[in-house]
Amino acid sequence: MSSGKSVAKAAGLLMVAMTLSRILGYVRDMVIYARFGQNSFTDAYNAAFSIPDFLYYLLVGGALSSAFIPVFSSFIATKKEEEGWLVASTIFNIIIILMLFGIAVGFVFAPNLIYILVPGFAPENLELTVTMTRIMFLQTFFMALNGISMGILNSYHHFFAPALGAVVYNLGIIVVGLILSPYIGIMGFAVGVVSGAILNFCVQLPALLKLGLRYRFVIDLKHPGVQKIGTLVLPVLIGLSVTHFNLFVNQNLGSTLPEGMISALRAAQRIMQLPIGVFAIAIAVAVFPTLTGHAAREERAEFKKTMSLGVRTIIFITLPSAIGLIALRTPVVRLLFQQGLFTPEDTQATAFALFFYCIGLFAYSAIQLLNRVFYSIQDTKTPVAVGIFTILINIALNFLLIKYLAHGGLALAYSLAGIVNMVGLLLVLRIRIGSIDGKKMLFSFFQTLGISTLMGLAVYKTAAFMEGIVNASVKTGQLIQVLVSIGVGAVVFVILALLLKMEEGELAKKLVIRRFTPKH
Repeated sequence: MSSGKSVAKAAGLLMVAMTLSRILGYVRDMVIYARFGQNSFTDAYNAAFSIPDFLYYLLVGGALSSAFIPVFSSFIATKKEEEGWLVASTIFNIIIILMLFGIAVGFVFAPNLIYILVPGFAPENLELTVTMTRIMFLQTFFMALNGISMGILNSYHHFFAPALGAVVYNLGIIVVGLILSPYIGIMGFAVGVVSGAILNFCVQLPALLKLGLRYRFVIDLKHPGVQKIGTLVLPVLIGLSVTHFNLFVNQNLGSTLPEGMISALRAAQRIMQLPIGVFAIAIAVAVFPTLTGHAAREERAEFKKTMSLGVRTIIFITLPSAIGLIALRTPVVRLLFQQGLFTPEDTQATAFALFFYCIGLFAYSAIQLLNRVFYSIQDTKTPVAVGIFTILINIALNFLLIKYLAHGGLALAYSLAGIVNMVGLLLVLRIRIGSIDGKKMLFSFFQTLGISTLMGLAVYKTAAFMEGIVNASVKTGQLIQVLVSIGVGAVVFVILALLLKMEEGELAKKLVIRRFTPKH
């Protein structure tokens, strides 16, 4: 098989695995909410993730994406595998030692940490959250193994096993949770989280062993590769710490609201992030190599043009997605979650949060590309600095808006902070490289906003019309209502964009074709 066909086959398998993992993630949430509803139990389950997740992302998540993979890959690419494995072994040993220490501290002080995190919980709910937090600390250890394994495999261009591991992770949570929950309640899903993490590692282990594992029990802090990773990861660790502090503030404030609101916020945010994952990241990844090439060749005009068109295209796709979700917020939430113990009142609470989250959807989408614009000019500090400033604004807005909009205020604060982040990155970029085609971007934004608003009205009216035709009390009727409304909205938007002859539409079409058509 030719190398081109091999790459196409691997990319196809990877895309299937990633799509399946995302679907199973939603199935997992639907199963949990259907079985327990949106209440103090699911609030406790969601809150229990917070501290273990913080420990994982601080020690593994940020380090892998920003530092370990690039450094380890450079040793592999330059035929210095022995040195690469020495660095990998050192990083592995440091992370495992710190992880075990962090888990031990977290396990002992879980009651104190959880009380600070969610002081508004009732005593019995605090106790449940503490128990599930301690269970999920076990998951953190295996997730660390998974993260390091993924970093090594990706460096060798092995992507399928980690992607399959993510599928097995969600599947493990669902299966084990369903088996155990009749006996131990929602803690069954906490045990499922641990089981899923173990299965994730088991899936990756054969691929890791096939590479010829060269692990050594060594800690060489003086090795240049280890020091390079330390230098690269420091700003990311600072950014992650501040980001999670913001999440902790959200949990703290959310715990003072009526039960179920933390769960409503989490469910709404997952829906809001779908267009970001499907469209914005795809476009940002596709444009990034071109930006890097222009920057390396110092082609300033082409760099600015590519950046401008990329940002305009992302907004061209995600702004109508946001307005469409606003118009369909109740039907979409009802379709995805309303069943079992997830009530119509839960649907309304989640839809209320979704409305405010969608206000910032376009900004968080644009940030996916703007961060990469800075990376392409070898600037990793600016996105972190702007992000920290944004998070401080987010926290201040949380305290202000929760008084007036309850859990919707927390969602609105998140959206407004995202818009500030996007504008801040654009302003700094304007200072760094001069003109960034701002007038064209602004004109395109208002053009897209105008036709998206008309599309949103069409979607809303269609959904209201379908409500009287289909039986919206059953899933089939709900699915028909949502799909027909989306179809009408897509037709209206495309027609209006063609009439205006918008340049962004052409790039969007090319990027979609390029991403989903195998290359031979």
